Amino acid sequence: MTTSTGHRQRRGQGGNLVWLAAPALVFFVGFAVIPVVGVFALSFTTWDGIGEIQFSGLTSWRAVLTDPGLPHAIWVTFLVMVASWAVQTPLSILLGTFLAGPQRYRAMLSVVYFIPLLLSSAAIAIAYKALLDPNFGLGAGLGIAFLSQDWLGRPGLAFGLVIFVVSWQFIPFHSLIYQGGVRQIPRSMYEAAQLDGAGRVRQFFSVTLPQLKHTVITSSTLMVVGSLTFFDLIFVLTEGGPGDATRVLALDMYKRGFQANLMGPASVIAVTLVLVGLVLALLLRRLGGRDAGESQLEGV
Repeated sequence: MTTSTGHRQRRGQGGNLVWLAAPALVFFVGFAVIPVVGVFALSFTTWDGIGEIQFSGLTSWRAVLTDPGLPHAIWVTFLVMVASWAVQTPLSILLGTFLAGPQRYRAMLSVVYFIPLLLSSAAIAIAYKALLDPNFGLGAGLGIAFLSQDWLGRPGLAFGLVIFVVSWQFIPFHSLIYQGGVRQIPRSMYEAAQLDGAGRVRQFFSVTLPQLKHTVITSSTLMVVGSLTFFDLIFVLTEGGPGDATRVLALDMYKRGFQANLMGPASVIAVTLVLVGLVLALLLRRLGGRDAGESQLEGV
């Protein structure tokens, strides 16, 4: 009798969980699955965004895959991904570890550092574009020759500026992730390290970093996948220039779809971005270990 009663209770709880998950599932299907399926279908059509949609088979796929500019856009996207990760990750870990301290002023700094993430990417791009204008910007006003360079007219400087602005905007978010990860590490591990004679630097490399393994994987996944969708900031700041120095795939997709009115090829690039993002997310998930749901406190 007790067994059958417990079985019914578990079935009832399972039913409740299904109903609780239903709104999120509907939202996900409506705003993620259906649009992806629609874009995939559009990649096999010819459409200018206004007229009749005509099925054209693999025409759009052949046009995109044989475009000589595609390898360059892929290479720039890869460079942006790697460079932004290489800049953001160490700085976010250091800043997050610092902000995890018990001092009250660090809590205030956490709020101040988070402000850039609250700003629009387009607004940030406009602000930096004005500040770094070689004729009327900050460098010209203060008489600083270094800031008076043609930042947006030279390929190397333009690319470096994009990485800097992206990092400036998103480091606060990842610092918050690492701050939470550091605060989950038990104080007993640091106390044991102190008893062994480890200083702050040694504790950081021997205790903090190993225990942030899963946090690093999570943050890196967000960085890598998010870098595939950089569009608004680059569009406003450089428009893909000078030349094609900062023309990433997301910007290429926009220019094909909404400037050249080639929705088929634009959909091909969109599908490619989704597939690449999915593959990268799965690879980073595999790096997280056998069980992605296990605690990051491996030594506990």
